[in-house]
Amino acid sequence: MRVGIIQSNYLPWRGYFDFIDDVDVFVVHDDLQFTKGDWRNRNRIKTPQGVRWLTVPVHYRHSAQLIGETEIDYSRNWPRDHRNLIAACLGKAPFVRDVLDLLDPEFDAGHRTISELNVALLASTCRYLRIATPLRLSSEFHLTGAKTERLIELLTKLGATTYVSGPSARAYLEERRFDEAGIALEYKEYAYQPYPQLWGPYETAVSIVDTIANCGPAARRGLKSARRTKQVAA
Repeated sequence: MRVGIIQSNYLPWRGYFDFIDDVDVFVVHDDLQFTKGDWRNRNRIKTPQGVRWLTVPVHYRHSAQLIGETEIDYSRNWPRDHRNLIAACLGKAPFVRDVLDLLDPEFDAGHRTISELNVALLASTCRYLRIATPLRLSSEFHLTGAKTERLIELLTKLGATTYVSGPSARAYLEERRFDEAGIALEYKEYAYQPYPQLWGPYETAVSIVDTIANCGPAARRGLKSARRTKQVAA
């Protein structure tokens, strides 16, 4: 069984959904430390003035705060702001209505934490893209280890035979530990064909919101990386 694990992100790019589609079980790592100024509560869309951030305000109280504990700040109407910005900047895209129909129920649901919102948006976007991979939360497994040990513990509890990792993790993963545990280790490769976009040269590092607004259901066909994952262990 192939398992992938990534931290909770707000409306992530298409590579995140390709990653989910590439595994048998996907785990949202929600019991790690929340990092400010990161993808946990923001992402990017293209506008006539260039790329712009969509940021969900959160209550950040202390440095040890976990992603799953980080509450959303509703003191200003950020759902309205995000809707309006998407409608204004992507209004000429052929499938912007599909995007708003995906977002509106979750924006209106009043999710308490950023992780709850992110996971709900992941699930609805996966349904739209016809991705059937089950989504789990790392907090379900009551892990006790750290770093590579923590991953091995989680993968063992899931019965994983292969761990698919993002490429940046290669800098810190202890690869021999996967060999010792009898779990194959692969690194995801990201390489995608451009799709038609509004507002100037093609930009790959934007939210799935942009991809769906411009491509609609056909986004599913352009979801797969042109390069396969690379196995390095077991």
